[in-house]
Amino acid sequence: MMKSHTSFTLLRSVPIASLNITVAEFQHQQTGAMHYHIESDNEENVFLVAFRTMPMDSSGVAHILEHTALCGSKRYPVRDPFFMMTRRSLNTFMNAFTSSDWTAYPFASQNPKDFNNLLDVYLDATFFSRLDELDFKQEGHRLEFAEGDNPESELQYKGVVFNEMKGAMSSATSVLWQTLTKHLFPTQTYHFNSGGDPESIPDLTYEDLLAFYKRHYHPTNAVFMTFGNLPVEDHQKKIHEQALSHFERLEDKLEVKDEKRFFAPVRVEEAYACNEEDLSKQTHHVLAWLLGSSIDLYEVMKANLMGRVLLDHSGSPLRHMLETCGIGQSPSPLCGLEDSNREMSFMCGLEGSEPEKAEAFEKAVLETLENIVKDGVDQDQVDSALHQLEMSQREIGGDGYPYGLQLGLSILSSAIHRGDAIALLDIEDALAQLRKDTENPRFIPELIQTLLLDNPHRLRLTLRPDSELSGRKEAAEKATLARIQAALTEEEKSELVKQAKALQERQDSVDDASILPKVTLDDVPKETLRVVGSHVDVPVKVTTYEQGTNGLVYQQAIMPMPALTQEQLQLLPYFISSVSELGVGKEDYLARQALQARVSGGLTLFNSMRAKIDDPGQLSAYLVMTAKSLARNHEKMDNLMLETFEDVRFDEHKRIRELIAQRSARKRQSVTGSGHALAMLAASAVFCPGARLGHYNSGLEAIRFIQALDKDLASNDKIGQVQKTFEDIHGLFKAQGRQMLLVAEGEHMDKHVQALNERWGHSGHVSSDNWTPGALKDLPRLQAWKVNTQVNFCAKAYATVPSGHADGPVLTVLGEYLRNGFLHKAIREQGGAYGGGAGHDAANGVFRFYSYRDPRNVQTLADFDRSVEWILNQPIEADKLEEAILGVVSGLDKPGSPAGEAMQTFHNELHGRTYEQRTLYRQRVLETTVDDLRRVAETYLKPELASAAVVTHEQGLKTLQDAGFEAFSL
Repeated sequence: MMKSHTSFTLLRSVPIASLNITVAEFQHQQTGAMHYHIESDNEENVFLVAFRTMPMDSSGVAHILEHTALCGSKRYPVRDPFFMMTRRSLNTFMNAFTSSDWTAYPFASQNPKDFNNLLDVYLDATFFSRLDELDFKQEGHRLEFAEGDNPESELQYKGVVFNEMKGAMSSATSVLWQTLTKHLFPTQTYHFNSGGDPESIPDLTYEDLLAFYKRHYHPTNAVFMTFGNLPVEDHQKKIHEQALSHFERLEDKLEVKDEKRFFAPVRVEEAYACNEEDLSKQTHHVLAWLLGSSIDLYEVMKANLMGRVLLDHSGSPLRHMLETCGIGQSPSPLCGLEDSNREMSFMCGLEGSEPEKAEAFEKAVLETLENIVKDGVDQDQVDSALHQLEMSQREIGGDGYPYGLQLGLSILSSAIHRGDAIALLDIEDALAQLRKDTENPRFIPELIQTLLLDNPHRLRLTLRPDSELSGRKEAAEKATLARIQAALTEEEKSELVKQAKALQERQDSVDDASILPKVTLDDVPKETLRVVGSHVDVPVKVTTYEQGTNGLVYQQAIMPMPALTQEQLQLLPYFISSVSELGVGKEDYLARQALQARVSGGLTLFNSMRAKIDDPGQLSAYLVMTAKSLARNHEKMDNLMLETFEDVRFDEHKRIRELIAQRSARKRQSVTGSGHALAMLAASAVFCPGARLGHYNSGLEAIRFIQALDKDLASNDKIGQVQKTFEDIHGLFKAQGRQMLLVAEGEHMDKHVQALNERWGHSGHVSSDNWTPGALKDLPRLQAWKVNTQVNFCAKAYATVPSGHADGPVLTVLGEYLRNGFLHKAIREQGGAYGGGAGHDAANGVFRFYSYRDPRNVQTLADFDRSVEWILNQPIEADKLEEAILGVVSGLDKPGSPAGEAMQTFHNELHGRTYEQRTLYRQRVLETTVDDLRRVAETYLKPELASAAVVTHEQGLKTLQDAGFEAFSL
């Protein structure tokens, strides 16, 4: 049994054999704070503290507080302890999240000393935050003259969160979600935008922030979560002594009440800003229902099962209707069960439609549901959905967020709402009950009848595009600022000038970093984890990795990329994304989708492509087919993969047309969330074939191409040409040699290898040597891309060296040093962007600068240049260099899931990144000197050799054109 600290009471301890963990629930005696500890034989220890934050307006108070709380505390009175600790740590994760009804502060580390350093800082930041008013103005919002010391210049709103949310609310999907919850929850906290609406953020006062902090950031209102192999007693000792012992229990119980229910369905139409000339096929329709409590495990499982049966794949009845009804281009991103709020909601929708089709959409959804209730559901679909639930329960994650954090976040909502959080990790009994209940063929139809058809709390939302809305909003903001400026007294103008000066001085001040704890290079492990595989030929070449996968098998088939024509290269991404979505042999795509769900966790294809380690102009490239299954289904999964690859059919023209329309809609909506990555790819494409291919296949040019192709196919009968090109590409890959990758538990490996179908064997060449994408159109050095956004995403790039070059690791350290020492302050604190930095893309031999959700453009590009001048002309501090090295090493050493680490190792070695080469790269990082840093900056970062790309709005486009940029438009 776990031994707890005397200040905590153990309420229960539950071993969960299916996950090989034990979960314990504790309560702090003095304050009532809850602590959930997940004991695991895992060296990546995780900490999280979350507070119930339930704002009742859209001023962004919870979000701005999340930012401001990390700007200094009682024990660590420095201006920026959070970002300073990212540089003084070997963390594998550090962040903070604002959700709709909670705010969380998580971190993870594999180093016990580092874990405890971060715990010290996080406890003080959250429970004893300084909340300086200048930090509130920097992170939240402020009034400032365009020229800070000139009261006659234009008055502006500034602030990191203000600009972040301007960027976030440029996304049609974000607007759709906020509009839907506003109407689905008319009286509770979900009615409001917890991140903050840019129109409401300026309403928040400093006093409001302090009051919100005092009420919400209290131990009685807190939930702690820890994960890993460190003793829970040690965690609790620190938590009690450094934080909780200083507080008494509050009687103020913060909670979300149940929403007041509709007596009849509600239908709403609103608009979103869309600055495009053609507004056709830009409307969203969503139908949403408010369901029951999210803290009742079995109710959640039933709703989840219903959602999977209806929407899991293209063969699911509701999704099939959405994809084929012709009312819109694609199913909405808002499709499925939302179970993280106090009460669940279920929704389905379409994007790429027209406003006048709202009624037809609603009728089609309801008729589909009524038909399912009347005719019943195929038992295979129910069994497939149960199979997917089992797989999601068993799979060990950790390739995105740390595995412990994934587990913690999966139960956090239940803990916040005072439910049975542990039950959400131990679903075996509930799953068994579901299997028993679904033996009744009327179980799912009756669920649909009760939860959906008989439920009057239903919302139909239509969100239509408005090309003038952003202009009206911008004019309203300027008018408000003009009124404020006109009413300012001389004294108030003087105060704003003083405030700008004080903030500048605060940003320019140098804090005493020595008061913060840190790790040093002596704490860095001498060696990194080595995952070792084996090779067999049966008769195909197979690489196997024995990993603790908790009963899952991961399999990949790998083929070298053949020579492709220009047309084939352009259609390659859509070929890759379509193969697993089409019919096979005599079976149509609906039958194959159902089969995939029955025997696997999904089947996908992707291309694996990197520059050679000694020449960024040469590429190695492969097509990879990947799938996973429960061990008992491996042979079926193997046959599924082989049949799909050998016999996929491209004659389902309507299906291919649907897939391209869906891809076009998704690509169009992705820009505002990944604008910085798209800008970096465009800037890098000037220099190297890998980035250029990425720009044309997955970047801004790819978005232009798929939109043009989608429109072309809608107006011309050219689908036959697409079929022919797909068939030609398929034939080229079938002629290539193949090799296989298997990741599974050792006890089953021999059986899995023997089960591989002999037809995988092929005598062709299995490696990709000096593959070239052919002639792709050159790009101008200065590119400005106009998209539907209110902010900018800036990038600058320089040609450098590949990862095998001795300067490659040094350039990686340089990126970290520039971000820490110059760019963070210039781009985020002073410039107001949500983020910015620099880094070396060793895979393509390019050094890149970037900014994210940035109110500026040409000024930011100038700051990139100033950072180079700074590194060349200012002394390089040894302790700051050490911090930069630590930051790089923590990224290199970040662990993944057992399967993920094996697959990453395989693909590294596939592209010539052997363990020895990666170890040498890491060693060169650790040995980087002050002289090395300045030398590579002087050698490679010459401003006259740079390229630049900016993703921007209409006004930004004009500014950039005046600066010599060539204009592009999506």
